[in-house]
Amino acid sequence: MAWIILVLAGLFEIGWAVGLKYTEGFTRLWPSLWTVGAMVLSLSLLGLALRTLPLGTAYAIWTGIGTVGTALLGIWLFGEPATALRLLCIGLILAGIVGLKLVSPH
Repeated sequence: MAWIILVLAGLFEIGWAVGLKYTEGFTRLWPSLWTVGAMVLSLSLLGLALRTLPLGTAYAIWTGIGTVGTALLGIWLFGEPATALRLLCIGLILAGIVGLKLVSPH
């Protein structure tokens, strides 16, 4: 169950990271409220997952999910470059996430 909670925390991290772009410096009410709500949920779920999972593993996976998801949504939503080298680096981060999960004792 902790792994599911951790993945949800990572998804909410993606939500607030992308949400920051839409807040326009926290000048827009609804995107700002969504972003702050996603921040609270993401950190709360990470805290719950840390009851069971090792800190280093959980934090690395949480930030990795957020990094990969945010980078991919940046490409899709905001037209950021999708160069081969950039996609390779995103793939390496994803490989690190999977590797940490596979070697985790929990």
